[in-house]
Amino acid sequence: MEKILIVVDMQKDFVDGALGTKEAQGIVDNVAAKIEGFEGRIFATLDTHHADYLETLEGKKLPVPHCVKDSDGWLLNEKILYALSEKNYRTIEKGTFGSTKLVEEIAKAAAEGEIELELVGLCTDICVVSNALLLKAHFPEMKIAVDASCCAGVTPKTHEAALETMGMCQIDILGAQAG
Repeated sequence: MEKILIVVDMQKDFVDGALGTKEAQGIVDNVAAKIEGFEGRIFATLDTHHADYLETLEGKKLPVPHCVKDSDGWLLNEKILYALSEKNYRTIEKGTFGSTKLVEEIAKAAAEGEIELELVGLCTDICVVSNALLLKAHFPEMKIAVDASCCAGVTPKTHEAALETMGMCQIDILGAQAG
């Protein structure tokens, strides 16, 4: 059984940049330790926007430019990048909350044999939940887990709500509840 770790959007803008929070900063060491101790394939998603972000539907609903491709805020947090540097990982750029490209990559891996997925990252209540539910919808018999100690939401309340939603959809919730 191959295990795959999905590190969702651990980018500078979500940690301590344009949309950063103290809760996001608080999980960086947990996520880095998870990566360092992980044996297996890793996918790291990158929220990716462009100069026209404010003209998009998302930009109109969240008028805070962030994760603009090739900007400093688009890059992975330094500790996360360092942890990944010794690992077999691949980045996947995504232009919205959930990634169909990630689904395609998991389908390829599943064609090679049985796999289990674990998700960590930011934000629990937006991109983590979107990707976890997208993966569960495509692979209903696959074991999928989220490590709550390696996730943070926009607020602690919405973090908890997202964990509860994922649990109700038969996604295993691991670890202590972060923020």
